[in-house]
Parts: sequence; structure tokens; C-alpha cells
Amino acid sequence: MSPSSTDSEFALPNPQPLLIVISGPSGAGKDTVMQRMKERGLPFHFVVTATTRPKRSNETHGKDYFFVSKEEFARMIDDDELIEHAIVYGDYKGIPKQQVREALASGKDVVMRIDVQGAETVRKMAPEALMIFITTESEEELVRRLETRKTETADALAIRIATARKELKRVEAFDYVIVNRDFRLDETVDTIRAIIAAEHHRVNPRKVSL
Repeated sequence: MSPSSTDSEFALPNPQPLLIVISGPSGAGKDTVMQRMKERGLPFHFVVTATTRPKRSNETHGKDYFFVSKEEFARMIDDDELIEHAIVYGDYKGIPKQQVREALASGKDVVMRIDVQGAETVRKMAPEALMIFITTESEEELVRRLETRKTETADALAIRIATARKELKRVEAFDYVIVNRDFRLDETVDTIRAIIAAEHHRVNPRKVSL
């Protein structure tokens, strides 16, 4: 029997799709990790977040974020179209509910990248969500990364650093923690893939509902 035919006969014991939350403090590299996962063509549905913040020059509407006005965001809240939403550094961010439901219904694992506050909201709504916390090797390393971005005013940076320090303390609200080390991005992605694969082999699988 050829290796290919052998592989095709061994389906995962738990095909139930997972809702996977990638979170962690600002500066830990969540966006970079997500981008690498997409570049590698991993077979997941990557949720696109809606936000009211201005689009950066290197971002694409509908791919990186759904960039909407505050009026449109308020309508989405009123119409209960969001799984969760929060004010993040003065701007609103939220996860469109229908997008996630449709992806789960298609049988695909769904990956969403959200801040720590939003992740805890998702946990309350979907207790069976798989929660992964991305962090740095130390608080000092986190601060260094934030400072080297040079994309914010001194006041805005100070707020982001203070918030990130508080977010580091929320790690116990998650299922797994991964240290995203410099120049080892693929190692981080490989660890995420291993966690997801292991979760699909659970004797008592997670059953996500929204």
C-alpha cells in the first residue's frame, strides 16, 4: 500500500471544527504570527476584524481588517452582528458573528486574533474555544519591541506599554502559552499547528457553539 493511500485512510478522530483564539499583549507579535500562518497556506479560516481605526499604508480593507466608520460600527453593535467588541487605544474593534458561524459550519477551524480583553469576552460566550496566549521571553523584551516600532506618540506609547504589562498577567485565563522568540517565527507557527492537531485528538472534543 502506498504512503498516500495510507494517509488518506487515517482521518482525524475528531473532525469537529475548532474556534481558535490567538491573543496576548501588544508587541508579542500576534499580527506577524497570523500573517505567517496565512503565507504558509494553513487550512484555516482567518477571521477579519472590523475596526474604526484609520487604515495604515500597508493594509488592505477586507484582508487585514474591515475598516468602518464609527457610525457603521455602532449600527453593527445595535444589530447584534458582533461576537465581541471593545475600545482599543481609542478605536473600536470587533469580530463579525456571521463570518465565524459560516466558517464553522463549513467544517473549517476558525482562527481569530484579538486582544486580551476581547479574548476573555469570547471565552464567556464560547467556553469551548481554544485559547492561545502569545508572549515574549520577558517584560523587558516586550517593552523593547513596542519602543522600536516608532509608530506612536510618546503618550500613546506609554499607554500601550502600561496596558501590555497588565495583559501579561492575564495568561492564566488561557489554555496554552507560546513564547514568540525573535527570528523564530516558524517555530511559533509550528507550535500552534501542533496544539491544534493535538486538540483534534482529544477523547472529549471541544464542541463550539455561538
